[in-house]
Amino acid sequence: MQQIFLFLYRLRALILFLVLELLAVGIVFTHNSPQGAVFFNSSNKLTGSVLSVKTDFMSYFSLYSVNQSLAEKNASLLNRLDELSPVRDSSELKIDSTLANSFEFWSARVINNSIHQSQNYLTLNKGSLHGIKEGMGVFNEQGVIGRVKGTSNHFSSVISLLHTDLLISSKIKDTEVIGSTKWDGRKSDEAKLLYVPRHVEVVPGQEIVTSGYNAVFPEGISIGKIKEANPGNETNYLDITVSLSADFSKLNFVYLVENDLREELDSLETESMNPQR
Repeated sequence: MQQIFLFLYRLRALILFLVLELLAVGIVFTHNSPQGAVFFNSSNKLTGSVLSVKTDFMSYFSLYSVNQSLAEKNASLLNRLDELSPVRDSSELKIDSTLANSFEFWSARVINNSIHQSQNYLTLNKGSLHGIKEGMGVFNEQGVIGRVKGTSNHFSSVISLLHTDLLISSKIKDTEVIGSTKWDGRKSDEAKLLYVPRHVEVVPGQEIVTSGYNAVFPEGISIGKIKEANPGNETNYLDITVSLSADFSKLNFVYLVENDLREELDSLETESMNPQR
């Protein structure tokens, strides 16, 4: 402590000068309007800049909770929209309400993701205790992501669209041309649209969406856009390359969709394929 006092004593002249200087500056700015205005504006600008940096810094660390809240809100809105949206029917007949409201939606966060294997998977931070079930469709605001393979109490494993064994029932938007989207194991931003007959005229840029012909995804969720189409080698189908809508290298939050009537539809289709004699 004595050393500190000795140090301050040696600097007494400098300290006195600084105190008097600050006092003089304060008197000048207090009793002179132009100088006071300059000082006030400058201090406000400096304070505002500091507060802005502080706010940006704090906001960055709160982005996760904000994004999670938005994802949950969007899932809730998707459920509400599904309840309010009429089901299209070419015969214009009244559709049973159980069919009109057959899809439910959840949100989840991607906590693990692979894109460089031939069979890629994702892991989500929600499981059976949150209502997640095997077979649910997974998508985000860009497009289709995959399908739930299995669940534990708190986590889910998802077969990525970047999986060489996964087929997604698809169609060329605004047409009745049906096919299946399948990844060929090459680029993580491209896939193939299979089973489109060679006589069908397709144009690069046409959008590929879910067909709604299975019980996993509703109709109309984006998958990608046609990049190129060529005659297939020794087949009756076109060789169509699709640029995928979703960026699988930047997955964060996703939505899960379940068709409440899936078991009934699967049971009926199984029974139709295996009629009793």
